[in-house]
Amino acid sequence: MLLRAMAVNDLDQIIVLEHQLFSSPWSKEDYLYELSSNPYAKYYVLEDDKIIGYVGMWITYETAQITTIGIAKERQGQGLSKLLMNKVDGETRDCEAITLEVRVSNTRAIRLYESYGFRKEAIRKDYYLDNHEDAYLMMKERKI
Repeated sequence: MLLRAMAVNDLDQIIVLEHQLFSSPWSKEDYLYELSSNPYAKYYVLEDDKIIGYVGMWITYETAQITTIGIAKERQGQGLSKLLMNKVDGETRDCEAITLEVRVSNTRAIRLYESYGFRKEAIRKDYYLDNHEDAYLMMKERKI
């Protein structure tokens, strides 16, 4: 298994996973922008013969935002998301705070984030465009 930086030639596989995992998936153009034009973006893929997971974040000085995280459905429940969260922890070690948004109904992800020290800070009403579900804004603060 390999965890490495995401590349443009990964995007076809990433988009397939996006559509399997999310009701409002990012487009290939979204990822192209992130990889080629956003100086604050860092994206990684988890490979095991094929891409089975990915994570993205923006790091802006002392704060970071997890923008996306996903594990192929057939590989969920195997602890692979912890590999991605450990990568986030390493990449953001100099950040004072890390934030993310998560659907209020996604209890599995919420438990994962809480196990990494994230707390629910606020609710973003009607955050998701597909069904107007609320999102929790979660934050992890660090003493640096």
